[in-house]
Amino acid sequence: MNKDNGTKVKLETTQGDIVIELYKEMEITSGNFEKLVKEGFYDGVIFHRVIDGFMIQGGDPNSRHAKPGTSLGSGGPGYTIPAEFVDTLIHLRGRLAAARQGDRVNPQKKSSGSQFYIVHGRTFTDEELNRIQAQNGLRYSPAQREAYKTIGGAPFLDGNYTVFGEVIEGLEVIDEIATVKKNNRDRPQEDVWMVVRLIN
Repeated sequence: MNKDNGTKVKLETTQGDIVIELYKEMEITSGNFEKLVKEGFYDGVIFHRVIDGFMIQGGDPNSRHAKPGTSLGSGGPGYTIPAEFVDTLIHLRGRLAAARQGDRVNPQKKSSGSQFYIVHGRTFTDEELNRIQAQNGLRYSPAQREAYKTIGGAPFLDGNYTVFGEVIEGLEVIDEIATVKKNNRDRPQEDVWMVVRLIN
């Protein structure tokens, strides 16, 4: 949990409201997200990719009023932002992180200017966490290991994607969104749209 209270935003979605606190220490990513929220950038965009047990992703401006079958996930504000990695900010259930293009075209792991995801996740065993640590060159604290074993998340993303906030209300809404019926591209069959507002 982030102790230094940051800006809070409310995502009003067709499945219910989610309140997220942005991490102050992630100045670039949180500041950019806050700027876009103030501009109304996210209003009317949808969660275009949802995977039960993994994450729900949105923030592509091309998803606004997108017709069924439209390929989504490549849109943005026209810029990327530098990665910000902090060992203590890991991909636990309910964490907010920045999406990005893959390593092959993006070796610096720069974040998308607007696309984000919220971790739905699952629980992991000690054996799985040991394997992930070895593969990604990570070292989890006992508390972090326990959190992944009990709360769950997506540890295989740690050190590769910028985590910049966490859900403080509405985790059950993420469950709702993650389990809606989807097409073969993981897009919900019925659009799950959002309106995002600053609340402090």
